[in-house]
Amino acid sequence: MNRKQYSPEMKMQIVKETLETGNASIVARRHDIAPSLVARWARCYKRYGTFYPQKEVPGTNGSCIPPDYKKITKENEQLKKLLGEKDLEIAILRDLLKKRTYPCR
Repeated sequence: MNRKQYSPEMKMQIVKETLETGNASIVARRHDIAPSLVARWARCYKRYGTFYPQKEVPGTNGSCIPPDYKKITKENEQLKKLLGEKDLEIAILRDLLKKRTYPCR
């Protein structure tokens, strides 16, 4: 069984209808296309302005993963670690402030 090819103009028309109605299922039924495919086209178009971001990242299996996903993930992990260290530092300083009492004069 061969896959059906859709022209960029047809995809754009379907995505516009989806964005206008806010319902990919209704538009998909109207055009006899799988709702998940229509939803993916709309999601990719909203995020990246194109229907084909998956071609920029080999092996993503048709998902809308940005090309710099690994870099962003690594940076996110570094920021989480830094935030954890800062939270610990703040907790220690607060604890020290509580232990230190100044006499009221």
